[in-house]
Amino acid sequence: MTHEQNPGNEILLEMHDIRIDGFSDERWHPIIKGVDLTLRRGEIMGLIGESGAGKSTLGKAAMGYTQPGCKLTGGSILFDGIDLAKASDREKRDLWGTRIAYVAQSAAASFNPAHRLINQTVEAATRRKIRPEAESRADAVELFRALQLPNPETIGDRYPHQVSGGQLQRVMTAMAMSPRPDLIIFDEPTTALDVTTQVEVLSAMRNIVEEFNTAAIYITHDLAVVAQMADFIKVLRFGEEVEEAPTRQMLTKPEQPYTKSLWSVRALEKPEVKGEDIVLSIEHVDASYGPLKVLHDVNISIPRGRTVAVVGESGSGKSTTARVITGLLAPTAGSVIFNGEPLPASLKDRNKDQLQRIQMIYQMADTAMNPRQTVFDIIGRPLEFYLGLTGKAKEARVNELLKMIELDESFIDRLPSELSGGQKQRICIARALAAEPDIIICDEVTSALDQIVQEGILKLLLRLQKEFNITYLFITHDIATVKAISDEIVVMFQGKVVEQGLKSEILEPPYPEYTQLLLSSVPEMDPDWLTNLLAARQA
Repeated sequence: MTHEQNPGNEILLEMHDIRIDGFSDERWHPIIKGVDLTLRRGEIMGLIGESGAGKSTLGKAAMGYTQPGCKLTGGSILFDGIDLAKASDREKRDLWGTRIAYVAQSAAASFNPAHRLINQTVEAATRRKIRPEAESRADAVELFRALQLPNPETIGDRYPHQVSGGQLQRVMTAMAMSPRPDLIIFDEPTTALDVTTQVEVLSAMRNIVEEFNTAAIYITHDLAVVAQMADFIKVLRFGEEVEEAPTRQMLTKPEQPYTKSLWSVRALEKPEVKGEDIVLSIEHVDASYGPLKVLHDVNISIPRGRTVAVVGESGSGKSTTARVITGLLAPTAGSVIFNGEPLPASLKDRNKDQLQRIQMIYQMADTAMNPRQTVFDIIGRPLEFYLGLTGKAKEARVNELLKMIELDESFIDRLPSELSGGQKQRICIARALAAEPDIIICDEVTSALDQIVQEGILKLLLRLQKEFNITYLFITHDIATVKAISDEIVVMFQGKVVEQGLKSEILEPPYPEYTQLLLSSVPEMDPDWLTNLLAARQA
């Protein structure tokens, strides 16, 4: 849907010649370099591009906001006639959370851990007197239900740490939708979601936009997802616009070579290799969070030097299994065997060698790093703690690790707040590699990365595996990633292992019912895919 094809809808947002600078390396340098953006009511614009292209920076600028270390140096931002580039902080605060809403990439870093989810969901609508509190709470339950959250009537009584990352992301979406804003900025809102949940959430988001004639900016690196959501797509690179076109035109006839390169990635698929030497096994493990039992008799074997992918819906027990392996959660039954010896159940009881040999890369890079430590401190700590490196040897190794993850030496003194989402995750990968472990547990490690960088990271992980015989337990909801990196696949559902075996066995029909559901929910580069899928499931 182009602007010309939708003349009946008034222009809600006009951004002209936007220029934003960021401060690093003791100087200001351009991040956004003269980008225009026009959005009408009821339209969705997809912003795509590599990590660091400026997608999130431009999306936040649509609110009249620049993050710390950045400043707007030129251009105008007209929202319903109000120039946000010149508006006072108070004028902008009156719009934020009510007429303009933002759904962040990292939900875990966006909630107050001391307040229940329902209270945070209705806060904006209640405080601004958009509707009475009781009505807002009833509406929030309906939003929870539309976003396919479990137990929608009671999940709001939980605290943020009591739900999975994917569930928290959906609550954040409900919180943004609660006041019925005129404009919503979705910043990678389905990154943390499994494919089956993603289908329902995308449908709910699209329905909300259509029902209330809301405008939206949808920031993502997932081309198949943006194909389902956006009326038109703007491609960014290095802070500049590459091209913009209606979605169907952009998917079928991109004009610029860079856009064509985005469309051609993810052909990587690793041939499976069967492994016999078991480096780690989970045997008859049960685990609980208080009275809630989340793992039920889980058994998984991980061959040395191979990659075992664990897939399943949000809340299926994937990340909890990883927490049991690392000792962050003691099992209530069963054991974890590493190199033939039982591991102490709790992290505090493990020795230094056991800690070094099993490392983990977390899903939420924002909450996995100390915001006050530089990249050098973050990567350097395991080098000093496990390997005894100090001084120039430590600095040299940090620079080597940065090069391995495709970042240069200029990043060494940066703080996490000065990094893009993808850059933060790469730093977390380097930190895990620094310990020179036997096994790395990867919890959605590529979910925050654009597809070009994803492919580079996966190739890097495969190369490291080949060179150093590293073993991976790869937790993911991305079937393309599973095909690219796994030797074996474990399918989990409601805390149980429902299927496991070689990749060729799991991904070849006939499929068990739940595996079929997962595979059929993987988005395709077809703007009609979501509509057709939902119609088929309702038939």
